[in-house]
Amino acid sequence: MAVRATVSRFPATLEALESCAVQWGVAVTPFAAADERGQPPTSGSGGDRVPRCEHCWAYFSSHCDLERWGWSCALCGTLNGFDDDTARRFQHPDACPELNSSFVDLEIPVDEAEGGGDGVRARPVYVAAVDLACSEEFLELIKSALLAALEALIPGSLFGLMTFSHKIGLYDVQGPIPVVKNVFIPPDIEEDGLPVALEDAMPLLAFLAPVDTCKDRITAALETLRPTSSWERGAASGQEEDTVLLGGRGFGTAMSALIDYLSSEYGSTFALARVFAFLSGAPDYGAGLLDTRRYGEQYASKGVDADLALLPEQIPFYRDLAAVAVQAGVCIDIFAVTDEYTDLASLKFLSIESGGSLFLYANTDDSTLPQDIYRLLSRPYAFGCVLRLRTSSDFEPGNSYGHFFPDPQYEKVQHIICCDSFATYAYDFDFVHNDGFSRHTDPAVIQIAFQYSVIEPVEETSGDESQSSASYKFCLKRRLRLRTLQYRPARNISEIYDSVDPEVVLHILVHKVILESLDKGVREGRQQVQAWLALLAARYNEALSSDARAPPSSIDVDFSQCPQLQMLPQLVFALLRSPLLRLHEEGVHPDYRIYLQCLFSALEPSSLAKAIYPVLISYSSPDKQAFPRHTLSRAALIMSESPIFLLDAFTNLIVYYSPTADPSIAFPPPRDCLLRTTINRLKQDRCITPKLTFIHGGKDDSTLFESYLIEEQDVDGPGFTTGSGFVAFRESVRNVAAEIVQEEIAS
Repeated sequence: MAVRATVSRFPATLEALESCAVQWGVAVTPFAAADERGQPPTSGSGGDRVPRCEHCWAYFSSHCDLERWGWSCALCGTLNGFDDDTARRFQHPDACPELNSSFVDLEIPVDEAEGGGDGVRARPVYVAAVDLACSEEFLELIKSALLAALEALIPGSLFGLMTFSHKIGLYDVQGPIPVVKNVFIPPDIEEDGLPVALEDAMPLLAFLAPVDTCKDRITAALETLRPTSSWERGAASGQEEDTVLLGGRGFGTAMSALIDYLSSEYGSTFALARVFAFLSGAPDYGAGLLDTRRYGEQYASKGVDADLALLPEQIPFYRDLAAVAVQAGVCIDIFAVTDEYTDLASLKFLSIESGGSLFLYANTDDSTLPQDIYRLLSRPYAFGCVLRLRTSSDFEPGNSYGHFFPDPQYEKVQHIICCDSFATYAYDFDFVHNDGFSRHTDPAVIQIAFQYSVIEPVEETSGDESQSSASYKFCLKRRLRLRTLQYRPARNISEIYDSVDPEVVLHILVHKVILESLDKGVREGRQQVQAWLALLAARYNEALSSDARAPPSSIDVDFSQCPQLQMLPQLVFALLRSPLLRLHEEGVHPDYRIYLQCLFSALEPSSLAKAIYPVLISYSSPDKQAFPRHTLSRAALIMSESPIFLLDAFTNLIVYYSPTADPSIAFPPPRDCLLRTTINRLKQDRCITPKLTFIHGGKDDSTLFESYLIEEQDVDGPGFTTGSGFVAFRESVRNVAAEIVQEEIAS
């Protein structure tokens, strides 16, 4: 569990918080294998026996004060007595991890009736739902992706293959040859359900095949997949032969039927079923049909904000379906491979609110889909998670951000359906009263409790060794992860500024601006970000300036006396230039914006910072790094005089050779050099597979690389400009900050 705060020295009072204008909160990666310093938790058992405070329900930790017969809560100070069991346990401190560490991961006993124990049949279940209203190229990519997925699945997993178009296809691969049963989807969206239930068409346990014994037959079934013809779809929907085909992708009906199909075995065959839905376009047939014509509307001529019109969902169908999926123990990942408008604004809820992820690929040619799905299945994940952040009594969590949903009964409790080691959530804080911390000498305390389940394989070998056959069982484990942290209040604003973590500030800022964009439009989101930076610059100058009447030209927008703040103007400028906040008129596709919203709101702070403001590294040769970081400008390239640059934009890795690079330097770089080693390490350390591109300046098209040199681009408009870009942006921030300072002096 990694926890990073925006400031390591908390503001002591409400006045200090308002005066510094810094975001106050934390980013939490609960299922990370280690903390932010790389230290793993202390493991043990007895998660159900950790003492809890009678007043605030916080858990005991090593930060609590021990008395002879009890303990004082580190959060609220309440004195709690020991019960007999705790008193006996604490006589053997080595057996009580919570006594010795503030970061523990403890197993909780699971009742056999709830699916616990080594004999549980809760096997991992995976279903691929493949769109057949597609092209041959799309289908070839999906086949490659599913072959990669089969390699990543652990033996004993169950796998089902389903297709959808104007009909649903269910594959039984447990016999000598694959058999497919089809159920036609009614074209009338008003019609209730399918003519035949999927369970009646094929029993679920015939549909779900063991991967370890049926992999070859699953592969054979994949080879039989073919796109449905326009004639076939037209005939099914009752259209005349000579009419233009409308419809044929019954995604909504298919997902609804699949969730109902799987729900019968929830809690017996599986504890969590993961569905991989592969889409080549918008659902345009049956229930959940989406009207894509709204993308072609002429919003500018109507005086309508296009972004505000295209970001909300069209219909609540997929949000409602996600709630049904959660109740059925089904998590859905959506992989959309299309450059056409698919209305991800409506579809996204089915993935993120069921615990899944949303992926978007513009084409099949250079798609990283096979690598992404392999990574997704190779890394551990937790499910059925409950996350609760508690604080000491003088402050409290305000807003919470991330792909979770609140508990309907308990306040400030979040549920996470499925969580991997990269998934990150954020909280901001508010003071309970205007006085802030009542005792500035006492540390502020945060405690994060994360309860989750994992399925672990238990391999058993049959007694007859001559057959060498292995059967696989799985045990359901429930665990409680606790992290308690202390933060000292700052004595003055300078201490707050010196303790800022700019990446976490950006992290919370991005969460806020996404919500603002969805509510009021991208323009409002842009204004919110720029206004915050100007306010921060004004507050910084007011705190550190000795002369309040200094002219506007003396306003320091570079935060020259505070290294921790110096990167923020560039981060904000880059955020404004990113597709997340660029305007519709600049050609940002609404589906791509939605994809970035979903991706960015799940990234941990360092990855998000790279995605917003890429890292540019120079090399004097493939085996020697020249400088670890440059600004994103052409001037930086010219001044460095290095022949090779590596740009890491999180989703893209670009190796750029300068036009003046010595011809004797190998291009592309050799596989055994330092540069390649760095690239391989960067590719391994992230949740998605970045695209790797090699560009030789002067010989290849450098447009992609130059598009990341944002500091010479105008913050509000396309392309490169002369004498503006980041320099002009700084001046605009300086002017607004000066106005704020002058207004506050006048008042």
